[in-house]
Amino acid sequence: MTKWFDTNYHFIVPELGPSTKFSYASHKAVSEYKEAKLGIDTAPVLIGPVSYLLLSKPAKGVEKSFSLLSLLGSILPIYKEVVIELKAAGASWIQFDEPTLVKDLDAHELAAFASAYAELELALSGLNVLIETYFADIPAESYKTLTSLSGVTAYGFDLIRGAKTLDLIRSSFPSGKYLFAGVVDGRNIWADDLAASLSTLQSLEAVAGKDKLVVSTSCSLMHTAVDLVNEAKLDDEIKSWLAFAAQKVVEVNALAKALAGQKDEAYFAANVAALASRKSSPRVTNEEVQKVVAALKGSDHRRATNVSARLDAQQKKLNLAVLPTTTIGSFPQTMELRRVRREYKAKKISEEEYVSAIKEEISKVVKIQEELDIDVLVHGEPERNDMVEYFGEQLSGFAFTDNGWVQSYGSRCVKPPIIYGDVGRPNPMTVFWSKMAQSMTSRPMKGMLTGPATILNWSFVRNDQPRFETCYQIALAIKKEVEDLEAAGIQIDEAALREGLPLRKSEHAFYLDWAVHSFRITNCGVQDTTQIHTHMCYSNFNDIIHSIIDMDADVITIENSRSDEKLLSVFHEGVKYGAGIGPGVYDIHSPRIPTTEEIADRINKMLAVLDTNILWVNPDCGLKTRKYTEVKPALTNMVSATKLIRTQLASAK
Repeated sequence: MTKWFDTNYHFIVPELGPSTKFSYASHKAVSEYKEAKLGIDTAPVLIGPVSYLLLSKPAKGVEKSFSLLSLLGSILPIYKEVVIELKAAGASWIQFDEPTLVKDLDAHELAAFASAYAELELALSGLNVLIETYFADIPAESYKTLTSLSGVTAYGFDLIRGAKTLDLIRSSFPSGKYLFAGVVDGRNIWADDLAASLSTLQSLEAVAGKDKLVVSTSCSLMHTAVDLVNEAKLDDEIKSWLAFAAQKVVEVNALAKALAGQKDEAYFAANVAALASRKSSPRVTNEEVQKVVAALKGSDHRRATNVSARLDAQQKKLNLAVLPTTTIGSFPQTMELRRVRREYKAKKISEEEYVSAIKEEISKVVKIQEELDIDVLVHGEPERNDMVEYFGEQLSGFAFTDNGWVQSYGSRCVKPPIIYGDVGRPNPMTVFWSKMAQSMTSRPMKGMLTGPATILNWSFVRNDQPRFETCYQIALAIKKEVEDLEAAGIQIDEAALREGLPLRKSEHAFYLDWAVHSFRITNCGVQDTTQIHTHMCYSNFNDIIHSIIDMDADVITIENSRSDEKLLSVFHEGVKYGAGIGPGVYDIHSPRIPTTEEIADRINKMLAVLDTNILWVNPDCGLKTRKYTEVKPALTNMVSATKLIRTQLASAK
């Protein structure tokens, strides 16, 4: 699985090769269209053939240089079969999602779109065909390709994240084609500025024609929460500022009616009042926070000493073995643990009972790690429901829903917090538990924090100021926690740093500059002997490795084994990394227990490209989704493999 563009949704990446044979195996699109047709005539949505191939990857054993687009001729016959069956079932519209059109494509890739839809033209005849793009501006060459495609009657654009696309549409839009204008944000939860959207739509009427302009959301509504009706406990004032998926449908409908001369004046007036309330609310603005953020300018917030000198100072203090072992942070979240947190939240057990239960769990986790002979310990995070929500609940400027679930993959959902105002840290968040855990062992115990870019990227973020301003505010709040925690070591997880990377290369440098700067802000004031760890997962990091180095962490643990050790390739290519680094030695997303031999083999592969004195040994990610019956033997084998390699290294010396 990997992230769907820059969202928190995951998809299973198809693995293809020259011998791949496609067949029409699942008729899901047709059966679901027929099921819906019992009451409503819908437009079936399919991933477009070119985006399907461009989002795939060469299968294991296939040359990396293999052209995925060489399979276009093999897959198009299947698309024809699906289209013909949908047509026979009565479909009048078909939507093809081709989101890769917003990325930086070369001439060969753009040519594939033209040839694909020319080949499909006959099968598509008699249908209205919509090609939908989203998540960013569409480049000029891609826009030209898209609006010239054969057999296509409509084009959809994200006019929230792709505001510059408006200029392309206004300068040239094909006559007689439908324009699906994505003016209502499908990825956030804020009420639309209906007056501004209506103004945009009215300007587009002159371009596309009144009968060819369709009001739409910027993308699928799967990326936002479902319905505000389900939020009985949410603060009324904040609630008035929001629109979940059900409310966004109402907004789209209201805009369409207003465009047709049937404006609901009361609805629009209520929208104006809600926007004004949000703009003037004192709970949105914290002058103290804004002053501190303004004072950040002029410094890049680097630690005073270089990483090599810091590692020497830390080793003198910590006296760690060669190839130190650690885990990422969380340990299994058992049903009993969830019950305790649930009952405490519902006030069914006292604070004293809750603290006692969590203390017992931390003690168990510490004892397990000591028995396994792990070098740098974690407390297991038993008090935490989620790595973002836990911190958001203790920071000002955050609100939380009861039922604002958003699909992450399969049946797994996340419940992003809402950042509605300036972010501050009223009180310490983790110090109590970290001190308790450290008191239980003489071994180093990492303090565990979530980094600013991850909190930002896994939240619904306010849209009334630039994202980087909010990220800096979070960074300053985490900085206060770091300074209160300062001890043997602190881990600041940036699992989602790469996830926020814009889709267009021209925008990468600006994002990475402020995201990496935010990380440095969190720990720039600590002593040389305080070891700052960070952790990253869920993404391909090779293309941002230099920004990772620029984070200036002392140790980075990073997902590696789940992605077939792709990370190591950058070091094969000559990238020099001087800080501590722990590429994951086994995949925690699988219940499979790795053997000592295979972990030792992975460590040896790492030692072929990384110096012994900087390599750490750890799993890919946190262990909260696993069972203790899986975690204990896997970690036992990890430590055994490490000791085996240590012995071999000592013999070689």
